[in-house]
Amino acid sequence: MAGNEESNASPFSEQTASSENSHSKKSQNYEEEMFYKNCRAAYLAVFKSSLENIKSKEQLCLVLQQAGRNPSQKTVDKYWTPQTFTLNFDDFCSILKQEEPTKSTELLKAFANADTNNDDCLLHSELSRILTTRGEKMTLDEVNAILELAEVNSDGKFDYYKFCELYMTVNEQCLKTALEKLEADSKLKCQQFGSQLESSSEMTRSPVSKPLPKATRKTESGSMFKKGVRCSSVPGYKTCASTTIHMGASYNKNSRLIEANTTKEWHFVYSKGCFFLQDNGEIISHKYKLSLPQTSTVCITIKPIKLDQMEEKCSPWLAVDSALYIFKDNETEDYLQLVSFTELHNNEVFGWKGELGAGGYWLIPFTTGCRFKKVKKEMRGEAKLIHRDGSRKLVLTEEFRAVLSEIFEMIDLDGNGFISLEEYNFFEMRTSGEKCDKNTWAMCKENFEMKNNELTKEGFMELNLMEASEQDGELSIPWKTLLSMGYNRAMELVEACPFSIHIYAEKCKPQIKPVCLETGGEQLKNAICVSVVNKGDAKPIDHNENIIIHTYKSDTRITAVIENKSENKALIHLNSEQSKNCINNRGLNTFAVEVVPKSMMVCQHIMPLNDKEEWIYSCIYSVLT
Repeated sequence: MAGNEESNASPFSEQTASSENSHSKKSQNYEEEMFYKNCRAAYLAVFKSSLENIKSKEQLCLVLQQAGRNPSQKTVDKYWTPQTFTLNFDDFCSILKQEEPTKSTELLKAFANADTNNDDCLLHSELSRILTTRGEKMTLDEVNAILELAEVNSDGKFDYYKFCELYMTVNEQCLKTALEKLEADSKLKCQQFGSQLESSSEMTRSPVSKPLPKATRKTESGSMFKKGVRCSSVPGYKTCASTTIHMGASYNKNSRLIEANTTKEWHFVYSKGCFFLQDNGEIISHKYKLSLPQTSTVCITIKPIKLDQMEEKCSPWLAVDSALYIFKDNETEDYLQLVSFTELHNNEVFGWKGELGAGGYWLIPFTTGCRFKKVKKEMRGEAKLIHRDGSRKLVLTEEFRAVLSEIFEMIDLDGNGFISLEEYNFFEMRTSGEKCDKNTWAMCKENFEMKNNELTKEGFMELNLMEASEQDGELSIPWKTLLSMGYNRAMELVEACPFSIHIYAEKCKPQIKPVCLETGGEQLKNAICVSVVNKGDAKPIDHNENIIIHTYKSDTRITAVIENKSENKALIHLNSEQSKNCINNRGLNTFAVEVVPKSMMVCQHIMPLNDKEEWIYSCIYSVLT
């Protein structure tokens, strides 16, 4: 009897767990749907289309307010830097994910800390003093605007309890109004919850730059693609197509990349670089110029590197995928000519081998963003940067010195153990946005250890100690340096991925030079689309074959591109909920994208969550009416 009871209980518990998991998944999907519906409602309350870009700080502030946020100038400046010219809908969604709405309890707590009488009010003079002297200081005009609100001010007192209620009501009303506008338009209503990352920044006009030679690809037995499936049971959908690709474990699965030890007699050059995550979620990296004095067979590789100081530390960026796109430098054309990209690999090393003619080339690093994205992490406390030794002298802590050694290794791009002015300026542009001129460098030479006009590691330590000491313990500059270089407050490297590039040439000595530190730009977006179109499988999603899904797969990643050949914009809904052991660069299993007429765009990159196990990519593409 006991055995029977046990056997009867097991299926019930499994069914309960399955039901709970299903309910949890539905709840998560509903939250995602509502979040992007709110994003779209707020965006379309300001712009006519989600393909329009935010073109000023004022527009950014306005659209954030429509989403129920009340951004400070500091918040706006965080996402609209001197290098920012436009932001797109994708950027807007990313910002809203990071800038959660202020809760009334947080507001009340902030005011209550200054309320010595505990009467829910502050004297105007006290409020004015606090707002103009603490935190992000407000101007007198801004303070007066608050004090002139009749609903919350009387007899020289500011009723912060009523102010919090008014604040929350106005924020909620802004979002409610935007949603009502979205609901009122039946065409927008049937678009469900809009699109994340649908921006024109990921789109390229079709046709794009000069294509690669067309590669013939076999359709494997493990992949399935259905086109033109009628979705009459789903309101708002015209046609659907689905693709399923079964992938084996990619761990230790190597392709035909030439090993470095077979090129020992070849000429060799080397440079380091780094991927950095921006506050708005964009990825920037060093870009390089390669020069070849004569035609030669070359082997070019890229891989993430483990820093010498981190032997005992976890190095999560070593799992980040990397690639190099190779372009022929042609100064007479607007678009560079794509040559190829590093498709072959041995473990984490990705490379390309082929013949390049004499002349100049651009090397642009790329990562999909599947394993390199902003994540919220529980902090274990803020690290200590400086302390006073026995003689009361300020010195760097051992932990801070170790991190500075890591940074020194990251910015020593040629790996010679010293920092040149050119290398230091990449560091300065990243951390302060300014360059160090030759006169300032000469002053550094007088105060900090240098050899052959290059900064030593000890000189770099001295420079950072001086910056920390000058602020009398306030430490905003050292922390800005650490955060800009990808470290968090616990001094863990979480938003940077250092890499190395190796170039072997059979017949001549190549030269490589880091040129800039920026996003891949339109050239890289065009190149990704071209490589997917020419190396992937193409299947139409509609009966007129105006909308085509291009799918490229390698051992380690899958990339999908949507091409719109029609004269009208296309709204495509993607559902990847049936995928197994997969992660993508969007962080969502369901979303929608808009593709403008006569263009193509990358809709997502996919990689295995655990590369030691099999993974299945399954996606349904639906054309929305």
